[in-house]
Amino acid sequence: MVPHSVVPDRSLTRLRVIITAFFALDGFVFAGWVVRIPAIKHQTGASAGALGLALLGVSAGAVITMMLTGRLCRRFGSHQVTVVCGVLLSLSIVLPPLAGSVPVLGLFLLVFGVGYGGINVAMNSAAVDLVAALRRPVMPSFHAAYSLGGMLGAGLGGLVAGYLSPTRHLLGIAVIGLLVTVIAGRALLREDAPVSPDRPRGDAPEGRRPLVGSRTRGLVVVFGLIALCTSYGEGALADWGALHLQQDLDTHPGTAAAGYSCFALAMTIGRLSGTALLERLGRTRTLVMGGTMAALGMLLGSLAPSVWLALVGFAVTGLGLANNFPVAVDRAGALAGASGVAVASTLGYGGLLIGPPAIGFMADWYSLPTALTSVAALAAVAALIGFATRRAAVG
Repeated sequence: MVPHSVVPDRSLTRLRVIITAFFALDGFVFAGWVVRIPAIKHQTGASAGALGLALLGVSAGAVITMMLTGRLCRRFGSHQVTVVCGVLLSLSIVLPPLAGSVPVLGLFLLVFGVGYGGINVAMNSAAVDLVAALRRPVMPSFHAAYSLGGMLGAGLGGLVAGYLSPTRHLLGIAVIGLLVTVIAGRALLREDAPVSPDRPRGDAPEGRRPLVGSRTRGLVVVFGLIALCTSYGEGALADWGALHLQQDLDTHPGTAAAGYSCFALAMTIGRLSGTALLERLGRTRTLVMGGTMAALGMLLGSLAPSVWLALVGFAVTGLGLANNFPVAVDRAGALAGASGVAVASTLGYGGLLIGPPAIGFMADWYSLPTALTSVAALAAVAALIGFATRRAAVG
């Protein structure tokens, strides 16, 4: 067990800035990859279904790593693991454009998935420790940084898509990623992981696990399903949104990349206002309203006959999905402490990784616009679950 200590408020503020930088880096690197998917799909000659299989490499690498990263964080510390995974993520982003075939692309995406899954678990573990010490519902602010990084990465991709090859573009992303990791990582390694003075039962030290009943465990899984439904949509739009705009609505590659930028910008705005929204409406209303808005927005985004209506739909979807993931994780943590947060987060990021290949298979069976309506269906499911579990936690 890595020792923890209670740190001064100034150190907590500094630590919050550092962890925020890693969330932004993760979104920036991931968006750099997703906006070049159409070009890499063309490069490898992959069909929609074959691309979906290749994207399973990201899922497999991330899921395997997620199961191990928690143990690594307990042994070495979440700060150390975050830095190592930041380096791996930045280096692995250069691999996909080097693929000359679908199987090789899948192998390279497996490596990318290892870095992506590892840093997501590690930095969320670090954020959970900090949120507990601050005793304020600030988790949406970290996810806002991820969305802001995604918006910047997608915007940059849109600007350079017509001028730089995917290889040169993603090499530049890797250099930026390594620079941020070195600068922020050195600062992160100098900080101790904080612990709240009134640590909840679920965060019991010395490796002791709280006694959690089967009903509570079931509710934690249910909240994890809300996170899964939410991140399914985020992953689907990240990997298929640009292709939908370019392929189905005949847009320029730069305009297609703007689709994810609109989605990420809206999600960033929603998450930046997330703490105030939670304090005013409570968690249940935030979940129900967000899921309903996302369902309506995605129906518009996937079925709209024009580019601009689709972009509006993507933006509404981003606003709706913005706070569902952090709220679901928060509700799971309120019931079972850190173990609840871990279960909900793992299920949530599983949805982020399951979404893209699932959309690929459905696109082959039906069409890409039809496949994207599954995002609306799951957003509605999340809203229904949020309402049905309204008495399970305060708010």
